[in-house]
Amino acid sequence: MLPTRVLRAARGSKANITGFNMRAFKEAAGQPRYDPWERAEAWRYVGTFSRWNRFKGSLPGLGTATVAFTGYCLYEHFFIQDEDHGEAHH
Repeated sequence: MLPTRVLRAARGSKANITGFNMRAFKEAAGQPRYDPWERAEAWRYVGTFSRWNRFKGSLPGLGTATVAFTGYCLYEHFFIQDEDHGEAHH
């Protein structure tokens, strides 16, 4: 057997050969009390650059095109008659 499989069988879960525990590292790091770059980064998330405003203009003609295509499909379905009326083509 490979060494990793032996370690997994012994622990019962995914083995970490390096001994580095990411969960313990994140808990020790915590949230900084003061971020000196907070004010410099704030403009990225408000006003013109907010999440809604960034994605709002990504597909500018989609709404108009959807309404126009739906209208055309409804017109074609209800008002345009088939010319062959079910006859087989020879």
